[in-house]
Amino acid sequence: MEIVLLERVAKLGQMGDVVTVKPGYARNFLLPQGKALRATPANMKRFETERAQLEVRNLDQKREAEAVAAKLDGQTFVVIRSASDGGALYGSVTTRDAAEAAAAAGFTVDRRQLALNAPIKELGLHKLEVQLHPEVTAAITINVARSQEEAAMQASGKTIQQLQAEADADAEFDIAELFDDIGGAADEGAPSDR
Repeated sequence: MEIVLLERVAKLGQMGDVVTVKPGYARNFLLPQGKALRATPANMKRFETERAQLEVRNLDQKREAEAVAAKLDGQTFVVIRSASDGGALYGSVTTRDAAEAAAAAGFTVDRRQLALNAPIKELGLHKLEVQLHPEVTAAITINVARSQEEAAMQASGKTIQQLQAEADADAEFDIAELFDDIGGAADEGAPSDR
């Protein structure tokens, strides 16, 4: 099906491009969302008369998106979840969770604007891309932790695995000291061979 794009669509084309797409993609996504029109002579004439208005509207939306991106870019949002001692989450963090964390911090982000390559299934810092406009993106960080204190430690640069290794090393050192103390006490109480 041939369509004319009313705005820039990623991996498809720019405003005004006439492209061929599968009928289902056009009927179910592009046409209902107002991103395209069927490429009929009447629609092409309509597009040419409205082109200036569409370009002005697109520039306004882009400017607004750039203003939001300037505030949003580089922000870190904390998501508290239950996890095992090894750092594996019981469940996963989705784009909905990230959008809710951003909303709690005062940013309006729709979950469909967030790009998540794979589900987040471990504690730590995870980068996400926010598509605010077809030409404007911002990068945010989701800090997944079991508590606010743990989130603060992760933000300072320590990972859960490092914290676990430090705790294990401290426990081993304490056990070694305990056995050294017990061994020393046993040596003092033992009769000498003199």
